[in-house]
Amino acid sequence: MNAEMLQSLAAKVGTPFWICDAALLRQRIAAIKLLTEGVGLQARYAMKACPATRILKEMLEAGIWIDAVSGNEVLRARRAGFPGSSILYTSDVFRDGAMAILREHGVMPNLGSPGMLRELHNAGYDGPISLRVNPGFGHGHVNACDTGGPSSKHGIWFSDIGDVAIRAERFGMSVTMLHAHIGSGPKFPELLDNMRRLAKEFVEFIPRFPKLTAVSLGGGIPHNYRNANDQPSLEPLRTVLEDARASFCSAAERDVRLEIEPGRYLVAPAVTLVARVTDVKRTETNERGKGETFVMVDAGFTDLLRPAMYGSFHRITIAGRHERDGMSDVVVAGPLCESGDIFTRDGHELLVPRRLPTPRVGDLLLLHDAGAYGYAMSSNYNSLGRAPQLMLELDGSVTMFSRRETVDDLLATEANEKIS
Repeated sequence: MNAEMLQSLAAKVGTPFWICDAALLRQRIAAIKLLTEGVGLQARYAMKACPATRILKEMLEAGIWIDAVSGNEVLRARRAGFPGSSILYTSDVFRDGAMAILREHGVMPNLGSPGMLRELHNAGYDGPISLRVNPGFGHGHVNACDTGGPSSKHGIWFSDIGDVAIRAERFGMSVTMLHAHIGSGPKFPELLDNMRRLAKEFVEFIPRFPKLTAVSLGGGIPHNYRNANDQPSLEPLRTVLEDARASFCSAAERDVRLEIEPGRYLVAPAVTLVARVTDVKRTETNERGKGETFVMVDAGFTDLLRPAMYGSFHRITIAGRHERDGMSDVVVAGPLCESGDIFTRDGHELLVPRRLPTPRVGDLLLLHDAGAYGYAMSSNYNSLGRAPQLMLELDGSVTMFSRRETVDDLLATEANEKIS
């Protein structure tokens, strides 16, 4: 994506905007397909990472199934063309009519909390279920992304699984799948170790479930946000998956499907958030601290929340600017009425200036690797409309697959309806 093309797009749709590179998206999809090719292996897309219909259709065409975490995600996947049988609903709480949606569309629930079992029973459900296990360990790229262990809200504690299975049988439900997800984005060797450990734990559980047909080892395949050219080979993971499946089939004494559910890995590198530099201003050092140079842009944490929420790192470039133009240490800040609206910070809420080619007013600033939990976590805070999403195709054409929101969109749900 060259500067001239980006400036042309900005003139047509305004800034900020998201642009997805179809070639990069399909490269990641192809890598996951290669990882899970063969009998007894299946990939799901954790669609919460980026649930746009345009992205879902790419997954559908590739034969990747869906992991949904809300009733509305189920409906989005169904409208994109996925059959209910290819969707797993993973949650710790039913809300927004999710239970009725599951029954209507033939979607299997993956229960992350024991109380959900009784809710299903009370609703008259007696179909197959999956149990999400908290195995007591996990590892994420930050503590907030650990999805296993004593501090995690997700899943049923491993020592309670037997009791939950007995209750499910009494309610006439068949446990046909076991599931765990133990971390989001750990370093690759840690992921491999955790997957091996998790597989061993599941081998111990499997004999208790005579109707089991599948086991999911979750997601968590890392993406290197700091160096786009240093991404791990997935080949070692293929060996882990094959060994795990063999051990599951042996423990069950029948064929057991093994699943994984990447989200971040599939979409992270494909999407860039493009913002306009509106000003460059400075503060001076005093008794409160060091002065900084602030590059003001028109994208904020309403667009890309991860740096403000986790202190997450995203590579930043200036379209058409290079080192030969001069370098500066700058803090990149957005338009929101929030002091924390900073893209260059760490997990301790400290400013971390980034060394960039010296930006000028009017330049386009690019926040890279924003495909996972970028647009999906964007909001209307400060009554700002969500930015449009564009797709750059292999032939160089660009289409818009979601438009910029207007104030009419923001007001569409407001009501004055008497309910009692």
